[in-house]
Amino acid sequence: MSKDKFYITTPIYYPSDKLHIGHSYCTVATDTMARYKRMRGFDVKFLTGTDEHGQKIERIAKDKGVSPKEYVDSIVLWVKKLWKTLDISYDYYIRTTDEIHVKAVQKIFKKLYDNGDIYKSSYEGWYCTPCETFFTERQLTDGKCPDCGRDVEKLKEESYFFKLSKYQDRIIKHIEENPEFIQPPTRKNEMLNNFLKPGLEDLCVSRTSFKWGIPVDFDQGHIVYVWVDALSNYISALGYGGDDDADFKKYWPADVHVVGKEIVRFHTIVWPAMLMALDLPLPKKIFGHGWLIIDGGKMSKSKGNVVDPMVLTEKYGVDAIRYFLLREIAFGQDGNFTNEALINRINSDLANDLGNLLSRTVAMIEKYFGGTLPSEQTGNEFDKDVIKVVENTVRNVEEYMEKMLFSDAFTEIWNLVRRCNKYIDETTPWVIAKDESRRAELAGIMYTLSEALRVIAVLISPGMPNTPKEIFKQLGIDDENLKSWDSVHNFGALSKEIKVNKGNVIFPRIDVKKELAELEEAMEKSMRECVANKGGEEKKSDEFITIDDFAKVELKVGEVIKCEKVEKADKLLKSQIKIGAEVRQVVSGIAKFYSPEEMVGKKVVVVTNLKPVKLRGILSEGMILAASDDGGNLKAVTVDGDIESGAEVR
Repeated sequence: MSKDKFYITTPIYYPSDKLHIGHSYCTVATDTMARYKRMRGFDVKFLTGTDEHGQKIERIAKDKGVSPKEYVDSIVLWVKKLWKTLDISYDYYIRTTDEIHVKAVQKIFKKLYDNGDIYKSSYEGWYCTPCETFFTERQLTDGKCPDCGRDVEKLKEESYFFKLSKYQDRIIKHIEENPEFIQPPTRKNEMLNNFLKPGLEDLCVSRTSFKWGIPVDFDQGHIVYVWVDALSNYISALGYGGDDDADFKKYWPADVHVVGKEIVRFHTIVWPAMLMALDLPLPKKIFGHGWLIIDGGKMSKSKGNVVDPMVLTEKYGVDAIRYFLLREIAFGQDGNFTNEALINRINSDLANDLGNLLSRTVAMIEKYFGGTLPSEQTGNEFDKDVIKVVENTVRNVEEYMEKMLFSDAFTEIWNLVRRCNKYIDETTPWVIAKDESRRAELAGIMYTLSEALRVIAVLISPGMPNTPKEIFKQLGIDDENLKSWDSVHNFGALSKEIKVNKGNVIFPRIDVKKELAELEEAMEKSMRECVANKGGEEKKSDEFITIDDFAKVELKVGEVIKCEKVEKADKLLKSQIKIGAEVRQVVSGIAKFYSPEEMVGKKVVVVTNLKPVKLRGILSEGMILAASDDGGNLKAVTVDGDIESGAEVR
């Protein structure tokens, strides 16, 4: 019997020194969908990989004193280790340096050229190297890259161009006739109104000013533009353009490309135009997920605000991190990441709700029945409602999973978990256990709980692949049929004579105050390493600021007249600083190095023209300058002598 096909992809990631939790968020979500479809009986292919070409890579490798290939080889090892740690079940891992990919891209480029969709001209315009993206003058934001906010370069070089404008109307028509093509709908509106309807310009698709890329094999000196190179991976990984294209014929078109919202336009405009020019079917859906936001901004190595997923998984386990990412953030929208939110989710949902439900159920079966339920069981007045909740949960979870609404799906499952905990309180097994004549009723209660736990374990399996194994083990479930998705449609499939095996608590409670301090310290160390290692990735080593740039920073002497710790924040001090005739409030992360009493009376250097921000809900109207050593110890920059507060620092 043939299975339905399902082909799902993540973007292929740029091989930075460390992928952060934002990259993991996308990949965990994609993996969850792939696992769900496998459980539903689909023949699934899941693709991920690394995008290893471009001027940015060439510059980083040069700064590090290695070849580009040596640099990306070392990073790919780390990326694969991360995906293994996070239990990412990919079927293909494509590298754009793979020979099969290189040959496919060269054939694609040549075919587009032969068809008249690529022509040679010269390019003069703006280019963002970190984003590997061309922009017109009107697309820039205050003269900078509209995506990352960094400086762009003016380029002028001989290039090949792809006739992107030729496919504008066809792409608009496809989007309007296929409402599910771009998800969520807000992304569709953005593409139509901001890019397509204002008019497309032909796309520069080759470069001559650097060498690290796929050569245009019929014109020496030209390198294929990195986005044409990268987008082609979705078909090159399946064998398109190669000697064996059986997988391409079998699995293309893709069912869904899962991508970050910042690269939706490449996937919904450039990629469809390429496929139309190649006379190939378009993917069925592009799903543009949101960003993980930390401290009010997108995670970025350049900002030093990244969160290392390895640190989190080592402390809390893989399933806890996967659950948090899937539950906390509505897929498709931006979501905030905070250490407090993570620990509260673990304590509330995983320890108090699910972990407690399993522990209580197994412990009661051991206590009241010696670990094995008797076959003689009767129901009670609350069973019907619990079974109805189970049935509704299964139906709703399936509906949400098909739409990739993972947070909604897990919310439904946890409503069932809480209903089961409430069922224990309603039926009061500890009271019934005192009456021997109600033994069958007590056994029935334990069976209902065990069967509901079995269903819960199956439902969470796509997102939390390890926890169900422990639930099945403690409930004594060995039959693989009882672990299948089909089995959740039949409440009561579990044998009446359950034999439990008490195990460890699956999610121990966390000491919030202690754990927050340790987690913040571990993450800050990781962030410092990330910033220290970014090197040539963010700017060329010979870039300097001018005196005019420096003059934009307003530095003044300020006297700390009052200082106190910020509640529930071990590292923050809130200072009232007299700067001339005014007093400003400044929040600083120096509580580990200074007590409030030590700060009072100090004359510090303050950046006074920073935009005010809120830290832990407290307004901060500047920044105290501090120096740090290799160990991360901070010392505030102070002023000697009788310099008055408010004096300018020059």
